[in-house]
Amino acid sequence: MATTTEAAPTETANKRSTSVALLGSTIDGTPLPRVRRRLTPLSFRSDVAWGWLAPIIVTVCAGILQFWSLSTPHDITFDETYYAKDAYSLLIKQHATNFVNDGNDDNGSEADAKINAGTTDGIFADGPSLVVHPEVGKWMIAVGEWLFGMTSFGWRFSSALIGTLMILVMCRLVRRLSGSTMLGCIAGALLAFDGLHFVMSRIALLDIFLAFWLLCGVHCLVADRDWARLKLARRYEISPSFGRWGFGPVRGFLARPWRITAGVCFGLAAGTKWSAIFVVGGFGLLIWLWDSSMRRSIGVSWAPLKSLVVDAIPSFVSIVMVGFVVYVVSWMGFLTHAQEYEDAFGNAVDANDWTWGSVDDKPDGPIGEVGHDLNILWNFHKEVYMFHTGTFIKDATHPFQSHPGGWLVLNRPLGIASTTGDDSVIADCPEGQDCVKQILALGTPALWWGGVLALFVSLGYWLSRRDWRFGIPVVGVLTTWLPWFWNDQRPIFFYYGIAIIPFTVIAVTLTLGKMLAKSDATYQRRLIGAIAVGVCVLAVAVNFVYFYPIWTNGLLTNENWNDRMWLTKWI
Repeated sequence: MATTTEAAPTETANKRSTSVALLGSTIDGTPLPRVRRRLTPLSFRSDVAWGWLAPIIVTVCAGILQFWSLSTPHDITFDETYYAKDAYSLLIKQHATNFVNDGNDDNGSEADAKINAGTTDGIFADGPSLVVHPEVGKWMIAVGEWLFGMTSFGWRFSSALIGTLMILVMCRLVRRLSGSTMLGCIAGALLAFDGLHFVMSRIALLDIFLAFWLLCGVHCLVADRDWARLKLARRYEISPSFGRWGFGPVRGFLARPWRITAGVCFGLAAGTKWSAIFVVGGFGLLIWLWDSSMRRSIGVSWAPLKSLVVDAIPSFVSIVMVGFVVYVVSWMGFLTHAQEYEDAFGNAVDANDWTWGSVDDKPDGPIGEVGHDLNILWNFHKEVYMFHTGTFIKDATHPFQSHPGGWLVLNRPLGIASTTGDDSVIADCPEGQDCVKQILALGTPALWWGGVLALFVSLGYWLSRRDWRFGIPVVGVLTTWLPWFWNDQRPIFFYYGIAIIPFTVIAVTLTLGKMLAKSDATYQRRLIGAIAVGVCVLAVAVNFVYFYPIWTNGLLTNENWNDRMWLTKWI
């Protein structure tokens, strides 16, 4: 008798046929797809080679723009007098030192005059300098001075290089967010066409380095989100059942390489300027939301609370603790000369001063010496904090100080350099005309003003449509902008907003992506969307070209200059 034995279905096949869990629907009522499809990053659906080649092309073009005539003006300009020289002292002496007659003589800084004349002989004075910002940005400036000497090109080289690399990071980040290489390149182009980013990439200040490391840190967090979801997507085709007390996968998510890298980036950002701490805090909350959402997507109940235990604590170690170690190591030049700082600043000189706690240390042995040096570093930080928050700085004023409430609408840009006069003062000025040559730290109006609208759109998509991508620009802008309101009693300046514009660009680009419509939309709808996006990008590019002379110390007649002063507070 012939018999047939039907093979029993495999456990996986049975699971797939009986345990499909769609976990509800999207905000517009569309059923959610399988877990694997939901967790697979958008960027994995686009071409890998073109995803690198196109951003590199955009970056190279931006780099040519950044480096063109970088050494103009040839002299130390604005706050380069602090950071370019501090960087050079780190390069030569490995710690920040004083300079000869640095602003104390009737003709300004003698050290600046020597450097502008092409010599560094005799520019150093005795004793360490009480610098009021960390050292990472200055070490980065020092790299250019090491390569090209103490020249205007040398001290601006690193700023231009980092400003250019920011374009590449932006392209890749938005490509990762949108799954579109085209939108990534649009984001990079928009950042390249921003006047504030352009100016800050061509001057030896710290803020471009802060913005770069913050953007890199956020990119690492987004890459980590993709990494974690892809790991789950490869593990689960459908939603498993974890039970009431299940946490989901834990062991494989304790050490997350991208989050450790983010910790390094955020540590370097804080090692440039302390304001990076607010960004770390804001995005720390955001990644907790991402983690809890990821666990909820595979059926974990009470995901937000469970994620606090199995995700937030390891993330604190990977990001905050790693960042802290990187920050302390970045002060190595200080630590190797710590006793000089205590001798110079540790003892009170009058009733308004204070004596550092490290003065009473009695170090014993190598470990005690290390502890003593770290105590000096801690007291130095207290000294710097008192400088930033004390009555001295609160009573100070500056003609270009700007309230942060108006930064997003460009209320008060910063004049970095300016020369006015006729042809006897400015070469090539038309006869009988008065002319202006200026470097004005001003954002591209079309981008910044359009960015305000895009930020409101982003808030709407994030809260009402639950689109996680739009949370990045919202949190990024809030954490780089709102903290300055707590310091508005002291002089602060619009160029601090350089850390805001990358997130504004992300908001603008994601909004443009929504304007393009989906691939299954009608031809007419996609054509209208493409035209609208093209017009927006072209408007920013044309606006950049129009304002280009006031960002590059270009020659303008008074009439042409006045035509570009759209708001009275720009003058």
